Amino acid sequence: MQRITSFVLAYAPRLLKGETVAARHPRNAPKYFEASVPHQHILGEERRMVRGNELIFFIRAYLPNVVLVEVTAPIENAFSDDALALRSELVNFANDITTSHGGHHNLREEFSIALVAGYKGSPEELLREHKAHIASFLKSETATLDPQEVDYALSFELKYQKNDAVFIDWDGAFVFDPEGNIDAVVELMELANFQLLQYRVLASELDERLKKVAHLMQTSILVHKPLKLTSREVSQSFGEIIHVHAKSIVEFEAIEREVKLIGEWYSARLYDLLAKKFRLESWKTLIKGKLDSLENIYSLVSENFGISRIHRLEFVQIVAFFILQIGWFTLIILEFFYFTR
Repeated sequence: MQRITSFVLAYAPRLLKGETVAARHPRNAPKYFEASVPHQHILGEERRMVRGNELIFFIRAYLPNVVLVEVTAPIENAFSDDALALRSELVNFANDITTSHGGHHNLREEFSIALVAGYKGSPEELLREHKAHIASFLKSETATLDPQEVDYALSFELKYQKNDAVFIDWDGAFVFDPEGNIDAVVELMELANFQLLQYRVLASELDERLKKVAHLMQTSILVHKPLKLTSREVSQSFGEIIHVHAKSIVEFEAIEREVKLIGEWYSARLYDLLAKKFRLESWKTLIKGKLDSLENIYSLVSENFGISRIHRLEFVQIVAFFILQIGWFTLIILEFFYFTR
């Protein structure tokens, strides 16, 4: 038995809430696994004809703003060039459905998994014979790969039993499983892509904030005037950065913490391998740098605003003091004329 599962995740604001999908348990997962991972929600399904087969495209969501479209199709030979062609068709259909549900055109992730099941012996025998095709599928690459690149692509491997294996790359995975039961593996791969997409969404939001601040600074320089903000504008700016910072903590640290609850189980090791391949730590570092830049800019603006406000208050105090002195001087003169009449 051989088949290909493809899915697309996309940022899609204002998704409707659907029925919760029960988490698909990985092998030997602890009882609390289902409660620890983010849940998917059912949005519906669509049926499309692909190569004479009616396939079901499952439409789900990671609330509140990520839509997921998943489909599985049988294939006669997962080691052939036809596997890449079928994969491309499945992804294209999934992208169309994702777009129809409000999915962002650029903020999306595509991933495909080839499954080989029902074989006898170890997967290493099949690997030696078909490793070039496996590497091409992992990279979604139709060109002939260099042998060193093939070996590198196959270096991200995870084994649980003697007769199974999972190979992972940026665009896809190749799974050898005698029984063909990889639903939980698929969900973990969806979860890793979900986290990657969340990092990209947050990075995009921070870029917009940085562009806005840069525009204000540039405008100030062009008109040769200092940047002036009202107390309300400063408060609003700080409110926005606090909201973004809190969002990053709630939505991203929670996923890492919850997955770590699984411990040294197969799912945790697989997720760790995916995180390394997707360079999630680099994304976290990048986002932290953007957050620090925004906080430094807003702190500088706030400090300057505070200094200018103090100067205005001192000026008002000086003016009030002179007015008071003039009043006292006027009163003294009036009293003088009153007593000397």
